[in-house]
Amino acid sequence: MTDRPRTLQQLRESGWTARSVKDEVRANFLKAIKANAPLFPGIVGYDSTVLPEISLALLAGHDILFLGEKGQAKSRLMRSLVRFLDEEIPYLEYPGLQVHENPYQPITSPGKRLVAETPASEVPIGWWRREDRYAERLAPGTKFADVLGEIDPSKLVAGVSLSAEEAISFGLIPRMHRGIFAMNEIPELDELVQVGLFNILEERDVQIRGYPIKFDLDVLLLFSANPSTYNRSGKVIPQLKDRIGSLIQTHYPLDRALGIDIMEQQSNVDLGGEYPVLVPPFMKEIIEQISLCARKSRLVDQQSGVSARFSMANYRTMVASARHRGVRLDEKPAVPRISDLAHLPTSSLGKLELDMMGSQQMTEKQVLEAIIAEAIGIVFNEYVEKSGLEAIVSVFNKGVRVEVGDMLPSEHYAERLKRAPAAWAKAFEVNPDENLAVRASCLEFVLAGLYATDRISRSQKHGRMTYEIR
Repeated sequence: MTDRPRTLQQLRESGWTARSVKDEVRANFLKAIKANAPLFPGIVGYDSTVLPEISLALLAGHDILFLGEKGQAKSRLMRSLVRFLDEEIPYLEYPGLQVHENPYQPITSPGKRLVAETPASEVPIGWWRREDRYAERLAPGTKFADVLGEIDPSKLVAGVSLSAEEAISFGLIPRMHRGIFAMNEIPELDELVQVGLFNILEERDVQIRGYPIKFDLDVLLLFSANPSTYNRSGKVIPQLKDRIGSLIQTHYPLDRALGIDIMEQQSNVDLGGEYPVLVPPFMKEIIEQISLCARKSRLVDQQSGVSARFSMANYRTMVASARHRGVRLDEKPAVPRISDLAHLPTSSLGKLELDMMGSQQMTEKQVLEAIIAEAIGIVFNEYVEKSGLEAIVSVFNKGVRVEVGDMLPSEHYAERLKRAPAAWAKAFEVNPDENLAVRASCLEFVLAGLYATDRISRSQKHGRMTYEIR
């Protein structure tokens, strides 16, 4: 901004006052509360559990550890705290700067010399934007030099003394002085780096190759970890654990409806456009129920967890399959069917880790198919009225065979629907309308539900399925 002070003298005359990053976050957080502004926009499902704990941690001025399984929005929560930083803050601007220093309290030797030896009217001031004051690192493969610093050989060649502060090239944490630094999966961090973090948390200083730099580092530190590794003895040094101010436990959605809300919001799928897609409620419920079943399955390694990204990816695949059919067959809107779920292995298998003991040599695809069948059965039983089931099954007792497939036109199902039993209307809360694509999706739901509850059989060949009673 052009009206910002550009020299130290102008900054002093402007009345700007310095405050620590934690005081800054606390003040802006309180201002947001008083203004009744949304504190964590886009975060769903944590209103009564996680978010109140984060609020207290920020007000307490704590460094924070987010503890939870994968796909529980830990990184998203850490990044959301950036909004509580000031829009811009001033810093000393000079050639070769590594640290955005408080103009009133510089911490590096070059910064201190600049303020001490230069008239205030000539000390240049720059402005550091909010979005640039956040840095994040994934722990695996991270070295000491990455986050803390290292001796720079090029500076030694240039004649800088090994014992001089100027010989050091700083890592991410010193460079985030007056900002926020986040470390993901801290149990995977090398022990030497953990010791360095302990020094920062305890003394706010940095030691590089035995050369102690007594910095008064001003940084809000955030960490994330999976409980299965964080709680394992020896993965995180006790001294580091002890000095993290707040531990906040995240979790998966507490109910299916909440999971669907998150899935729809985060998957960011446009259902409109030239080839729109209409997703029936039961198809959304099945997609989320697949994740719920996977999180409880003995066939899946529960220590690894089943991420919310599992639902999002499967939802996108289901919609994509329906839209592909809509384009090829010129159906508008395209409506997802159970047969579209045949493509879920492409978006699922990389996100599931099998329990080698519980899976009993089943392949990943077989495990996924079993989980999908269980999910369909659960949703089906919630919709069906038991009294109407026999009338529906009786159609198959007469030798009816129904073929379904993700690329079959909706008209293919119309003839079968004409002979649907009278029980159809009362057997399901989902009442198919006159749209053939919606009716086709409902019919596949019925068939898959009957199969999942062992009332009819199913065979598969060349990408198509046939339901019948054998």
